[in-house]
Amino acid sequence: MNSTYNAEQITVLEGLTPVRERPAMYIGSTDSRGLHHLIYEVVDNSIDEALAGYCSHISIQINTDGSCTIEDDGRGIPIDIMPKYGKSALEVVMTILHAGGKFDKNSYQVSGGLHGVGVSVVNALSEWMTAEVFRGGKIYSIRFERGVVVSPISSVEESEEEQRRRLKDRYGSAASSMNIHDPSLMSGTRITFKPDASIFETTHFDFDVISSRLRELAFLNSGVRIRILDKRSGDGETFHYEGGLIEFVKYLNEGKEAIYPDVIYFGKKDEENKIEVDVAIQYNTGYSESVFAFVNSVNTREGGTHLEGFRSALTRAINTSAKKKNLLKGDFSLKGDDVREGLCTVISLKIANPQFEGQTKMRLGNSNVKGIVDSLVYQCLSEYFEEHPKVITIITEKASMAARAREAARNARELARRKSTLESSGLPGKLADCSERDPSKSEIYIVEGDSAGGSAKQGRNRRFQAILPLKGKILNVEKATEHKILKNIEINALISAIGTGIGTNFNPERARYHQIIIMTDADVDGAHISTLLLTFFYRYMKELIELGYIYIAQPPLYRIARGKNERYVFREEEMRKALKEMGETGVHVQRYKGLGEMNADQLWETTMNPEKRVLKQVMIEDAIHANDIFEKLMGENVSARKDFIKRHAGEVKNLDI
Repeated sequence: MNSTYNAEQITVLEGLTPVRERPAMYIGSTDSRGLHHLIYEVVDNSIDEALAGYCSHISIQINTDGSCTIEDDGRGIPIDIMPKYGKSALEVVMTILHAGGKFDKNSYQVSGGLHGVGVSVVNALSEWMTAEVFRGGKIYSIRFERGVVVSPISSVEESEEEQRRRLKDRYGSAASSMNIHDPSLMSGTRITFKPDASIFETTHFDFDVISSRLRELAFLNSGVRIRILDKRSGDGETFHYEGGLIEFVKYLNEGKEAIYPDVIYFGKKDEENKIEVDVAIQYNTGYSESVFAFVNSVNTREGGTHLEGFRSALTRAINTSAKKKNLLKGDFSLKGDDVREGLCTVISLKIANPQFEGQTKMRLGNSNVKGIVDSLVYQCLSEYFEEHPKVITIITEKASMAARAREAARNARELARRKSTLESSGLPGKLADCSERDPSKSEIYIVEGDSAGGSAKQGRNRRFQAILPLKGKILNVEKATEHKILKNIEINALISAIGTGIGTNFNPERARYHQIIIMTDADVDGAHISTLLLTFFYRYMKELIELGYIYIAQPPLYRIARGKNERYVFREEEMRKALKEMGETGVHVQRYKGLGEMNADQLWETTMNPEKRVLKQVMIEDAIHANDIFEKLMGENVSARKDFIKRHAGEVKNLDI
């Protein structure tokens, strides 16, 4: 090893090289989530134009060659020369980090693209990118490959025919009466990029995932029309909501029973701090909380100071108003968890200088926002409850019931602790634990049934693999209170084994395993058990999913053997291919309908051996979409579930009944 350490050892990564060297620093990851983040970065620029009042139409097109095109009718990225760089502003924006209009508050009062790295990062991580700007009857275009200019900026006159075609694409039938000489109609930006397959684990865009995000943006920016077209399949959607957050909450509450008819909505602005908050609230008869918080149209999935301020104000406003109307006895006060049961709300914050934690903007960090949002929301809610006494009465009744259930759940937890026969460890007796005590090196298999559990216990590596067999189907937590959940023996065993607790006691740092693997039979019952378990994790240990701790094992469907040659396959098409390769005479095909049909060695070899097994990591690509799916599949609304099944029945493969 060379012990010399001087200036020659210092490397400076210039231009967009740092992005390609460390892509996860800029987009969070190089998996599917990071891939879709590329689209969001470009779309966020169009939304910023909409927030500034210059854009009303945005279109996204997934092309057959794997590229994506995003076009808006905003002002168009500036194309004039920047003297400092000797290059056009368009080229500078596309090739230099922290270059853009987001730092000039005369251009954008509020912006989701705070860091000024978005579109340049997309450029760096694309196999190729073209940028087209429509200004003054001309099309200015530039092309890049992996962030490097390969075709310098050039311009051509746009023909009248091309202009009318572009207008029709944007505005539909209304375009026929529009004036193509109106600069505000004809301007805009079109970005087309193809993700670099050498950077990303997958380059396949998911239509449903992108649609969910675009729907959010349309709700949050009332009046903006957002269209998506998938040229691969022909699928398309158009999102346009004049009702904004009110329509958003109604959409989120579809299939649920609201406890009062109207959505509570208010918007309030703090002029001094240039902060504006819009909130829509409606309670339903359910037990879970659905809260979605946004900053400048960016979904802050991990919350932040704006969400903390809202929650504080909600609890305080309900308690104050309820006591004022003598709805609460004595000095009793409702807790935060009580007033959030059945709550469905969207919070949208607009702020001039958001301090996001990281480029992927999952959490807001501005310290002054909490107090400002608390004050604004408390004032508006107090006024609303004063004018709508029936609403505060209904909310208080529901929250009081939640408080009683919370107390019953607390008593159940205390009783469970006292009754535990393993009080020293608090672990369930059916758990076959591993010897490893480092959670990052430990994993637990949640196994369907004692038979499969027995094989798993015999076949596992006892050093780092724990086994927890569950008997039958656990309780559907989507339809139950925490009090009932804690009475369920199987769920109690699950909570004890994982170690994080649930509800107010939940702490992800206490997780005893960083790989929690659901292993069920490859049939309808197994799929149902998996769904029940995922519903539990989503509603009560959601952060474990966000941390990437939850997995689903993929046991093989078939064992194909011919003499000493054997092969395990996971799909019907794999089986047909294997039969063709091995020859169909003298071949034994065994169909596994249950894990219990495998002996310990086979289960280890196919499903538990880290060197050979296939695991699917459970991710929450889009929280609103995930919330909607769980409610449709596991909630009270039977018709919504039937509609979902009918719509997706054709996608089901290898169904055993």
